Amino acid sequence: MKLKRRHDDSLIKLDRFPEIIGMSEINIFYDNDPETWHMQVFRSIDSGSVKGFPKDVKEAEARNLVYLKNMVLDMSIHTAYVEAIRSAQHFIYIENQYFIGSSYNWSAHKEIGANNMIPMELALKIAKKIKAHERFAVYVLIPMYPEGVPTSIPMQRILYWQGQTMQMMYQTIFKALEEAGLEKTYHPQDYLNFFCLGNREVRDDNEAPSTSAVLENKPHARALKNRRFMIYVHSKGMIVDDEYIILGSSNINQRSMDGSRDTEIAMGAYQPQYTWSKKRDHPHGQVYGYRMALWAEHLAVIENCFQHPESLECVRRVGVLSENYWKQFSANEVTEMKGHLMKYPVMVGANGKLKPLPGYETFPDIGGNVLGTLGTPDFVHENLTI
Repeated sequence: MKLKRRHDDSLIKLDRFPEIIGMSEINIFYDNDPETWHMQVFRSIDSGSVKGFPKDVKEAEARNLVYLKNMVLDMSIHTAYVEAIRSAQHFIYIENQYFIGSSYNWSAHKEIGANNMIPMELALKIAKKIKAHERFAVYVLIPMYPEGVPTSIPMQRILYWQGQTMQMMYQTIFKALEEAGLEKTYHPQDYLNFFCLGNREVRDDNEAPSTSAVLENKPHARALKNRRFMIYVHSKGMIVDDEYIILGSSNINQRSMDGSRDTEIAMGAYQPQYTWSKKRDHPHGQVYGYRMALWAEHLAVIENCFQHPESLECVRRVGVLSENYWKQFSANEVTEMKGHLMKYPVMVGANGKLKPLPGYETFPDIGGNVLGTLGTPDFVHENLTI
């Protein structure tokens, strides 16, 4: 049987889908219109996955592409994150499925290859603000544990690399506080915090039992019995100063940011009428509205300090609320959770070192070390875990 030869252009023609708005139907907005957006598309992709990349090194570099080992890479998603972080002046809010990187500055395993710069850039931004005696805050929302069985070796290794990333950032912040003579005044968590999402629901009197006595000691059955569930974070985005947003498919790990591995797409956007320079104050455009809506959903409350997320008052208030939700999530008594944002269950020392939260070295019900473990690496392909 002969296979038909594929044409170069295998994309589906958009005119086959009348519900998709065509270019001729798009409303045109001008810069002075308050609803105008400026937007740019970014990619993680290589010349093995797309046609049309220049083969000449100088031409590739002129197009902001990277020439590496006879392959041309588009790493513009990574570049966009780094440039946005460097441009930030007040705060950064991140939601992402993974958070691993900057292994070149870990205390160990520097050679592992998780070299994306995003975690280090965040830490350096905070350090720079500390040196200038200016406020800055970073909020990072990640899943409680990766998708999969948290006790398995691959998942434990992901958690281990994640813990190495967190500790590197906190120790960088502590060093900056120490150099500024502020280590007795502020804690690293006054600048950087990690969160996860969870839920508990009181059983309805009419609800049928969902597990048998035979399965009661299984992780899934324990979670059902305790009415305790992780809310998985699959979003991948970053908000900077309530004026700029990046959204897309890319995780904050080497697989997504490398350019030669997973193929990703993202967009960066802002409203030119809602920037700090335009307003001379905190912009309250749609990026701000989106972040406030997320926080209202996650925390089940809106407070005045949320309008100034860089402030110490806001950082500590969100910390208190998220710690209370963790206590409710981890308690023996089942109570209905109105909010879901929980402080990630690790203890950060004043010196930036990470330890397991006392009493919660493993995840409730389902097990697995919160800070992960290396285990036996013989059959684990590290490219899958970083």
